[in-house]
Amino acid sequence: MPSAAQIKVFIVDDSALVRQVLTACLESHPGIQVIGQAADPLFALEKMHKQWPDVLVLDVEMPRMDGITFLRKIMAERPTPAIICSTLTEAGAAVTLDALAAGAVGVFTKARLGLRESLQQMSGDLIRQIEIAARSQPRAMPRKAVEAPPAAAVKSERAPAVVHLTTTDRVVALGTSTGGTQALEVVLRQLPVDCPGIVIVQHMPEKFTAAFAQRLDSVCAIEVREARHMDRVRPGLALVAPGGRHMQLKRSGAQYFVEVLDGPPVNRHRPSVDVLFRSVARHAGHNALGVIMTGMGDDGARGLLSMREAGARTVAQDEASCVVFGMPKEALRLGAAQGTESLQGIPRLIEQYGRG
Repeated sequence: MPSAAQIKVFIVDDSALVRQVLTACLESHPGIQVIGQAADPLFALEKMHKQWPDVLVLDVEMPRMDGITFLRKIMAERPTPAIICSTLTEAGAAVTLDALAAGAVGVFTKARLGLRESLQQMSGDLIRQIEIAARSQPRAMPRKAVEAPPAAAVKSERAPAVVHLTTTDRVVALGTSTGGTQALEVVLRQLPVDCPGIVIVQHMPEKFTAAFAQRLDSVCAIEVREARHMDRVRPGLALVAPGGRHMQLKRSGAQYFVEVLDGPPVNRHRPSVDVLFRSVARHAGHNALGVIMTGMGDDGARGLLSMREAGARTVAQDEASCVVFGMPKEALRLGAAQGTESLQGIPRLIEQYGRG
């Protein structure tokens, strides 16, 4: 990971204009050096072996090999922070989610018209994403987290989860940001249908969370979906806060439900992990488990501290398995987390918590 040295960036895009404009924009920043560029991934790989970059900037549609296939190859062989830069990410969530699932740290949308002007205007945002990516530690996904079980098997396993469930005495709250799309898949895929009800904040833009939840639902034994206002929290169900809105936990008698509401960003985020965790502290107290996972910044650290002070069990993902250790590190610094757990150990922790 670069420190005082410049961040070495390699650009892979089949458009000579894009490569030219991106190189000029990025090299105007004193902390960034574009060490190479290529029109397709196979040319890129040849050049990268001579000098490996700190961050990759990749298009999706390219000759000989698309950007996401190339990213999966890189992540399997030599995990490297990558940002997908494409016009396709504007069209819908599918390509964005494919990119994040493949290991991309960020996604940057380039305009179809007025390309030079739009890239120049948005270069500040791309530079910020590159700086975040350079501080991340991407890792190859565990093999069993990549291979999806047959859909029929998932659906048949899930059936018992909806049989006469009368109480949700325990609840699990998960908060994550950069690297969280992969991390949540690793965790949720390993949970059985009788696991405690789960509420999740993943920092993600509006319109993407529904597709993200659907994607997880298709590969998990438990049910996963974007939360709706007044949704019941129950065993075997994970509710993902909608992008652009906050989510809070509430309790009525022995049952939990969620409120989905508007409001200003908290810690620059909406949804905010702090908003969720503080509501869990208030309404679930010692009946909750809070887990703060990979992510940049400090959102969720103070909320996790509130949970611990209310008697909840609290855990931070360990540095070795985080893509970005910022949020867990801040929680540990505040004394909010009682300890750390590896990404592979978090599902087991949730299961054990559910069994009491």
